[in-house]
Amino acid sequence: MAKGFLANLKGVDAFGKTTDDVKIKTRTGAFLTLVSAAIILSFTLMEFIDYRRIYTDTSLIVDRSRGEKLSMRMNVTFPRVPCYLVSVDVMDISGETQRDISHSVRKMRLDPSGKEIHGSRSTSLKNEVEKYTEDQPSDYCGSCYGGLEPASGCCNTCEEVRTAYINKGWSFSNPDTIEQCKKEGWASKLKEQANEGCSVVGRVRVNKVSGNIHLSPGRSFQSSARDVYELVPYLRDDGSKHDYSHTIHELTFENDDDYNYRKARITKEIRTRLGLDDPLRGTTRTTTKPQYMYQYFLKVVSTHFKTMDGQLLKSHQYSATHFERDVAEGGRGDTPQGVYLQHGVSGVPGVFFNFEISPILVVHTDTRQSFAHFVTSTCAIVGGVLTVASLFDSMLFATTRALKKH
Repeated sequence: MAKGFLANLKGVDAFGKTTDDVKIKTRTGAFLTLVSAAIILSFTLMEFIDYRRIYTDTSLIVDRSRGEKLSMRMNVTFPRVPCYLVSVDVMDISGETQRDISHSVRKMRLDPSGKEIHGSRSTSLKNEVEKYTEDQPSDYCGSCYGGLEPASGCCNTCEEVRTAYINKGWSFSNPDTIEQCKKEGWASKLKEQANEGCSVVGRVRVNKVSGNIHLSPGRSFQSSARDVYELVPYLRDDGSKHDYSHTIHELTFENDDDYNYRKARITKEIRTRLGLDDPLRGTTRTTTKPQYMYQYFLKVVSTHFKTMDGQLLKSHQYSATHFERDVAEGGRGDTPQGVYLQHGVSGVPGVFFNFEISPILVVHTDTRQSFAHFVTSTCAIVGGVLTVASLFDSMLFATTRALKKH
């Protein structure tokens, strides 16, 4: 019974066989076999390379994140502005203001040739403060010279007197008349660093809302709801030539979560592969005018990367345009030294990064062909090539036989 059932299965065999006695082998068939094998091997190799290749699918969705913060990493060099005249300030539309940031930003003094001055202890002209305060009596209380006194009521250093002046809305135009400044040697330090440059490197934390980051001379403070900048030391006619020519070595935005160097490295590699690297990297702007403003307008877009191993890397990309002008040619460009220039009226010299947050989230997902797709494609290649070659061989064989009969 079983033998009869197995015998009946031969009727559904889709692969009928022929005996060697009825097979005819020709040179044309051999040639087509070799050609077919070469084609199959080439196409299979191409399919395998395609199978191993990583593709990136991009999708756009609405960014629903709330209450996040961003970190802007920057590395900017100013060859003709000393570090004590570079202040890093942040303002945004939420009303939050950060002034003269120093805890996460490092300023390196540069000599006139652009090389870092090693061993410099300070960039804010406080080199002699410790020595000066050690010589003061324990009950010493310095005068603030009419400025807005701090909580202690005393201004024991030149920096404290300067801050008191700024908080009062006065110009700190002549430190040589201040006792604390004379003892700390501010005049000599100003002269010593007058022809230096400065490199500003660090991270600035900002709210994930539109705002701006200023790299400008002096310190800023709030007066009548406007940002006012102290330009007296910058514009002082002491023979030094200051201007805000600069080179941007790095400017990127990152999520302000727990910073992970491994993730940062992977993110940078993916950004480079997708052509999303820092668009301002290597940007150089030069001028010979001291009252010159550079503005960069950045459109920041949140970007997520989903890797093959399941990691979700959060980053940001941005586009940038720039605008520059000589603020001395504005309506108040003839403002004399010793007076403040108001931002929004005539502008101030410096570099300004104005950033705007896009409501769109870009998601880049790494994908690869499945193994089933690779196997299916390989079978299709083998079957297709052999079928076409068989049809072509049959036509050649039939044509040859027909010609021989005639």
